[in-house]
Amino acid sequence: MDTFTGRTVLITGASTGIGRALALELARAGARLALTARDAARLGATAAECAALGAEVLAVPGDVAVAADCRTAVARTVERFGALDVLVNNAGMTMWARFDQLADLGGLERLLAVNYLGAARVTAAALPYLKSARGLIVAVASIAGLTGVPERTGYAASKHAMVGFFESLRIELESCGVGVTIVAPDFVKSELHKAALGPDGRPLGKTPMDEPRIMTSEECAHLMMGAIARRQRLLITSRRGRLGRWARLVAPGLVDSLAARAIRLRR
Repeated sequence: MDTFTGRTVLITGASTGIGRALALELARAGARLALTARDAARLGATAAECAALGAEVLAVPGDVAVAADCRTAVARTVERFGALDVLVNNAGMTMWARFDQLADLGGLERLLAVNYLGAARVTAAALPYLKSARGLIVAVASIAGLTGVPERTGYAASKHAMVGFFESLRIELESCGVGVTIVAPDFVKSELHKAALGPDGRPLGKTPMDEPRIMTSEECAHLMMGAIARRQRLLITSRRGRLGRWARLVAPGLVDSLAARAIRLRR
């Protein structure tokens, strides 16, 4: 995909963070945008920003954990634009808690419902149109979907599930001409962390991250634009992440130690 001009892109989780930043990048590149997220007010604000940049925009409030909302987002996209070229599965939630400190396991089910099953639901609804367009599925996973990370057991599990799903789906869709790009960001400055579930299953209300030291959503979105344009198989957004992926093959214990140290330094 050499250009985004005139291409229809559906982004989930588009109201804030990476989703919003990517929507703005695509608006500048001439894409037609369908945006969905739970927060209707913030979604509307993002849509207005994209429209101000000259993009055709459709905002569809909805929750990827609700099957009917997933189908509605895709149906309204195709109804408005007549096609769907790129699906960006970006909607997600996270958790910061040691497993042995969880009050109950309900938070794990919520993470799977959004991060993994939500992406699967939207993809299922979009697939007939993506096949027709020989389009692209983008799965915004995480470094935690490639390796274990302490205090992120539930989040890492959901992102591992997401990566496994889309790696397998890529093989199934090879003959259909539909590509799959998996994005594995390192730590990214985002409001996602403020809404992270704590040990009691409630949102933390504040970020546990040392945000001045981590990548911005805009920087991450810029990297994603290149990967999407190239239909790249896997994008790991940090040098540390790329090195760690290979280091696991020869020194897995060292990677575990580095992961633990990274968490300590970011708090």
